[in-house]
Amino acid sequence: MMMTDPLADMLTRIRNAIMMRHEQVTMPHSRFKESVLKVLKKEGFVVDFETVGSGTKKALVVALKYATDGTAAITNIRKVSKPGRRFFGGYQELKPFRGGLGVRILTTSKGVVSEAEARNQKLGGEILVEVW
Repeated sequence: MMMTDPLADMLTRIRNAIMMRHEQVTMPHSRFKESVLKVLKKEGFVVDFETVGSGTKKALVVALKYATDGTAAITNIRKVSKPGRRFFGGYQELKPFRGGLGVRILTTSKGVVSEAEARNQKLGGEILVEVW
């Protein structure tokens, strides 16, 4: 069966793993998911991720980040732009999310970037994810 929204599936897997206090979570691999995870790692929301397997059986293993007291680095993660309703923003419209404590992830003509990078490079695009 084909998945209609692989990014939403990835976010749900991460959200569920955090609720259950798992150290890592495994999901099917795609280059798009990998690029979103690169931004999450760069922004400090996940420890690391790696690709395991080969061919059509590739998977992503994501190491989730927790503080010493056990609280997760990701308080909430949600998909903004959905298949039925897309959200786009120009770089002038991209203000710091949650007072700079959260991050929006966008897909632009230059690839998947955080909103801060999009503002610096003067790029607009589709707002995919909000993380805080």
